[in-house]
Formats: sequence, C-alpha cells, structure tokens
Amino acid sequence: MTVDSRPFTAEELLRLPGDGFRYELVQGELKKMSPAGYDHGDIAMNIGAHLKAYVRAHRLGKVFAAETGFLLSRNPDTVLAPDVSYVRTERLMRPRGRGFFIGPPDLAVEVISPDDLYTDVDEKTRQYLKAGTQAVVIVNPRAGTVQVHRGNDVRTMSDMLAVDDVVPGWTMPLAEVFEE
Repeated sequence: MTVDSRPFTAEELLRLPGDGFRYELVQGELKKMSPAGYDHGDIAMNIGAHLKAYVRAHRLGKVFAAETGFLLSRNPDTVLAPDVSYVRTERLMRPRGRGFFIGPPDLAVEVISPDDLYTDVDEKTRQYLKAGTQAVVIVNPRAGTVQVHRGNDVRTMSDMLAVDDVVPGWTMPLAEVFEE
C-alpha cells in the first residue's frame, strides 16, 4: 500500500516516527507494511532461529530479523527489510550504528503474506538480485513451497532448503521450515 507519492530518501525513512507499522522504500516510494500474521511470523522465526544457530556456531557472519533495513540503491533510494537475512563476516559494517545496512544481504528470505501480491514479491526478488544478493528464498505458506532464486535460476526445493553455497554448509529440512 502506497502512503505518499513524493520521493522519500533512506534518511527520511529512518526518521519516521514509530506507529506500529513497518515501511520499506522502493525507488523513492514509501510502502507501508502490515504486521506479520501468525503463520508468517512462525515460519520466519523457524528459518531465522535455525540459520542464526548455525551461523553463530560457525562464526560466518550475522543473521538479521525483519526490522533490519538494507539500502540497496540511491537516487531514488530503495530500502528493503527481508523477513530473515544473512551477511557474511567480511561484509559487516564497522562501526555499527543506527542507520541501515549499506548494500544487500548475501541471503534474503521473504515469507509471502496472505495480502502480498505475487508481482510485488517478484519485484522485491529482482531488486535484491540486482543489488547483489546471492540468493533469495521465497516461502509460500499457502502452497507449502520454498523457492531459491539466484540470478535467472529458480529452484523449487523438494525436501531440503539448501543455500550452502551462500551460507557454507547450511541446509534446513522443509519439514522444519513449516513446523508448527
């Protein structure tokens, strides 16, 4: 849902007052996002917790929650906040600060909400990949599917979420992704 038609900047997005909603910025256009529903939050946490435990144990980088914005492009600005994301150690910002992460995550996970349009999800995926994200995982709770997008390659996972080329050695059984 668009809330304003004038071009916004990443700095203006960062200064928005807290009103209980999340926002993203797509080519200068401010997008208001409703809070996640039960299934969405559960699935994102399943993936995030599994990924974080693995990344921490192997000291591979950082895993971030949905509130973390990534500044993908400037003029007009695009800031997206994937449901779960991963950045490898050598790309982490120093010093840490209040602002958005400059650049794309290495891995972005998006869980499709009931009110998401597939065209919007496809556009987000293109934005991540264009900015340099190595893999985008799209989880569709309605269909019970998980797809991994890399460039023009799209693979539907059959029993295991595998992005071990991005997060070395990490895989996750799909049964655990959708586990209640």
